Amino acid sequence: MSDLEMSLAVCDYDHVRDLVSGAVKAEGLNINFQSFSIQEIFHRFTTFREWDASEMSMGMYTALRSQGDDSLIAIPVFTSRVFRLSSFYVNRNSAIKSAADLRGGKVGYPEWAHTAGIYSRAYLMHETGIPLEEIEWVQSGVNKGGIAEHVDLALPANVRITPVTDRSLDEMLIAGEIDALMSSAAPKSFIDGNPDIVRLVPDFEDVESAHYKKTGIFPIMHCIAIKREITDRNPWVAKNLFTAFEAAKNRSTERLRDVTISRYPNPWNFAGAERARALFGSDIWPYGIEPNRKTLEPFLQFCLEQGIAHRPMEVKELFAPQLQ
Repeated sequence: MSDLEMSLAVCDYDHVRDLVSGAVKAEGLNINFQSFSIQEIFHRFTTFREWDASEMSMGMYTALRSQGDDSLIAIPVFTSRVFRLSSFYVNRNSAIKSAADLRGGKVGYPEWAHTAGIYSRAYLMHETGIPLEEIEWVQSGVNKGGIAEHVDLALPANVRITPVTDRSLDEMLIAGEIDALMSSAAPKSFIDGNPDIVRLVPDFEDVESAHYKKTGIFPIMHCIAIKREITDRNPWVAKNLFTAFEAAKNRSTERLRDVTISRYPNPWNFAGAERARALFGSDIWPYGIEPNRKTLEPFLQFCLEQGIAHRPMEVKELFAPQLQ
């Protein structure tokens, strides 16, 4: 019997490299891998379902599932995970010196259902004590004016959003028209070295590590979603694909800890891996439901509070039953 043909879009990560290259094989599957920027993958799959499976925003996936869209089912393979206190940018000439100073201010963001923003707003709500209603939210592109949501929202009452189409968030931050910019991608001014645009939390790594120790939350940005018509016909696909992603990831983390040669162009790469292991344990990048429950359950709460999820959801609703 020949392998099942399948197309899958995913970014070019080291922890999926061995699966894409064929060094690791998903049993029973012949996968045509496609790699683009994450923005292109999200747009093409969320809007047009161009592939059989794809990397997908956890926020957008949760939003769709909460609205009754059962056309996709995810596996608990979390290709991108990033703590997000590094994503707050401010103008050093402003009065904003800490997250608490954002109460009553204007905060720019590119897309409400963007997973990075969900975690960032949750930090303001739960750690700083600022309700969503006490900030004026300004929506535009980070480096160009205007951006549209990819999913429908159920925003809480009294949340104030001002869309801007003719100016970028970066321009507004430089001009002092917003108090902070919240984005996973750094604004162009910061990348170009504008001395006025700085991170709100300069010691973000220490603060994020402390927050993880307190909460157990290791933010999950992306999952792998499969068209349900495929798993309905071939229930084994979810498990076999998960197993292959897990094997590729384990090979990658072994490379990360290699002290003998420079596998990555970073002289202290292995030292960072050792710090991560001390914080997270032996598996520094866990897949699966149970190892991530302390992250997934609060995330679903955040989605409901912020109007990304249209109803309360349970973790088990997100993932293929074969992997429960």
